[in-house]
Amino acid sequence: MNANTHPEQMALAGNGDEDNCNTSGNPSLNDIVEARLSRRNLLRVGVGSAGAAVLAACGGASDVAEAADVAAADVQSKALTLNFQPVPKSKADAVLVPRGYTATPIYATGDPLAATVPEYLNDGTDTDFEHRAGDQHDGMEYFGLNATGTARDPNGSKRGLLVMNHEALVDQFLHANGVTAATATAGRPVAEVDKEIAAHGVSVAEVQRRGQSFAYDRGSRYNRRVTPLTPMQIHGPARGDGLMVTRYSPDGTTCRGTINNCGTGYTPWGTFLTGEENWAGYFTRSGGDDAARGGPMAKSVVSLRRSGRNAGSASRHRWETAGTDDKYARWNISQVGAGPAEDYRNELNTYGYIVEIDPYDKNVAIRKRTALGRFAHESAAFGLRAPGQPLAVYMGDDSQGEYMYKFVSKMPWNPADAEPANRITTGDKYLDEGKLYVAKFAGDGTGEWIELSMANPAVAGYAAYAFANQADVVVNARLAADAVGATRMDRPEWCAVHPVTGEVYYTLTNNANRKVSPTGSQQPVDPANPRSYNDAATEAPASARNVNGHIIRLREDGGRGAATRFAWDIYLFGAEADADPARVNLSGLNDDQDFSSPDGLWFSPKTGLCFIQTDDGAYTDETNCMMLIGRPGRVGDGQPVTLNYTRADGTTAEVTTHVGAKPTAATLARFLVGPVDCEITGVTETPDGKAIFVNVQHPGESISKADVNDPAKYTSQWPSNAGYGLGKRPRSATLVITRDDGALIGGNGPALRNRS
Repeated sequence: MNANTHPEQMALAGNGDEDNCNTSGNPSLNDIVEARLSRRNLLRVGVGSAGAAVLAACGGASDVAEAADVAAADVQSKALTLNFQPVPKSKADAVLVPRGYTATPIYATGDPLAATVPEYLNDGTDTDFEHRAGDQHDGMEYFGLNATGTARDPNGSKRGLLVMNHEALVDQFLHANGVTAATATAGRPVAEVDKEIAAHGVSVAEVQRRGQSFAYDRGSRYNRRVTPLTPMQIHGPARGDGLMVTRYSPDGTTCRGTINNCGTGYTPWGTFLTGEENWAGYFTRSGGDDAARGGPMAKSVVSLRRSGRNAGSASRHRWETAGTDDKYARWNISQVGAGPAEDYRNELNTYGYIVEIDPYDKNVAIRKRTALGRFAHESAAFGLRAPGQPLAVYMGDDSQGEYMYKFVSKMPWNPADAEPANRITTGDKYLDEGKLYVAKFAGDGTGEWIELSMANPAVAGYAAYAFANQADVVVNARLAADAVGATRMDRPEWCAVHPVTGEVYYTLTNNANRKVSPTGSQQPVDPANPRSYNDAATEAPASARNVNGHIIRLREDGGRGAATRFAWDIYLFGAEADADPARVNLSGLNDDQDFSSPDGLWFSPKTGLCFIQTDDGAYTDETNCMMLIGRPGRVGDGQPVTLNYTRADGTTAEVTTHVGAKPTAATLARFLVGPVDCEITGVTETPDGKAIFVNVQHPGESISKADVNDPAKYTSQWPSNAGYGLGKRPRSATLVITRDDGALIGGNGPALRNRS
């Protein structure tokens, strides 16, 4: 077992920043299944033919499968053959890739984004992060340029823009002697706080092919940073609503900055989407703030608690203590003024969205797309688009027991908008109006999308929170999802859409908040979240949980993004290779494929291969985090499996889940292992499929203030030990990976489609 300090990894131990905020009491999926089976006089659900009989009896799954078979190509015949030898598990402080591939660091924390900015000394004395790469590289996308760098070229593979998130901080390494903590008599130093704020957000960096590899151009006119202080516009239903009014924006139409950016999205019109994830932890509330707002039942208090900000909650970095300047005061969301335009009581409502940025144009306003809902956003994946049909955007809420969402545009897709005259206003057209849905899973392998709007009586009449309008619904999407009885999931993280079948994949990273039978707020097992087990034989039975996570996938009814029904199964279960195949290693993973805590997820538009990245704290006693490449089949290619559990009262519980076909050496293999203490996250490619970019986040994060200037105490010295940059302090960095023979990454064979 490995203790980790990164919020995503801490969640497995129950210490995540926004974990366990869902106390809705929604019925478990297992309760629903048992009720339905009881009504049908089916007392047992078995494996094989019995499970198939239930699917047929419940209807829907076979109908959806038939429609998808007609609409989609045969994945197995079109997918490439994996062309590499699997990389072994490793605890080395290095990046391992297969023989015949080369991985090169090209862009690390602190790297200059202007020719006049000095080299990064990497000793904690560096400043000007408004013009340097931020910390903790995360999701990213590649945007092509033409050969001269003067205009967008969606197929430009020799020159392009890498746009990436900077999620959080390894803050001890940012300062010469580590972090200076706030005390009872002194706040945080202004210089430290200013550096930490600026190290968050997004960066745009031009990259150019140099021989077989790439390098970033520190002097490019496209380079820029977007930080928590960058002015932005509020768009969608919440624009101008009273919930968005702050001292900064008395009319509720603008806000400042983006923070804790995690997953990304690439729009059909060529802009960048970034998701704001664990935003709530950056803000503080005074101990008396509930009373100031009208008591525990006041609407704003209910909303704040659902976001994990109880009265007395301390902020993660104590930025509000640095002074009285507005840029520090905004991190205190206590109600202290006569009205919302006189304080920052509503500042939290301006975070938690999908944010749209035009990477090619610094002069257009950045948009927060409130129609897509407010929660702990990961990535935003577009479904396959068809002329005359609305666009679907799939999203997950990364916290234990939270939900899976999709947004369906009001406007149908017009192919002419793939290269519009104005990219950001094209986003207005498709992302400001539409329907927001949340997923509800049934045990028979089907599910439904439930609309979150005032037109839904369950939302409009919700007793626990009186929604005022659609702005209230999208700002408090979690509460609306509670109201309609959505299925609580095992930390929904990234999502991705298969470029041929259109099937939608979600990573469910893990869940420490697990019980076989409901107890308090703890989430029971159910068919879509079926596992509860211990990581080691020495652990107490009460510590059983979903240790290693899984990947679930959906097939929309008729292959339509606007469908309100879907079929589902579980593509892969994370597990150690030697784990019990009947209870834990349900996908039959071997030593070349086993993994834990899937997080990043992406399909190559060029090859159709699936890239799976891990952010793990459970298997790191045996291996560092990794990236695998797979050739998925499709929903329904496996079989039902029944798991049996013993409840605390001695009774037994059965959970039947739907497991995809077990992978083989030809369909899943480990491609990369990262350095010590890292997370592997973010992956994108050049349009020709011959170079991929991968982020290594927070190597060597396990450092104390006392040891920050003692390299002998570092758990990692990457990438300096790989010959990149100055100093020995570890840094997050972007890799470019190429095949030595210049061919496609991960496989060989015909391309599936070009990105456009």
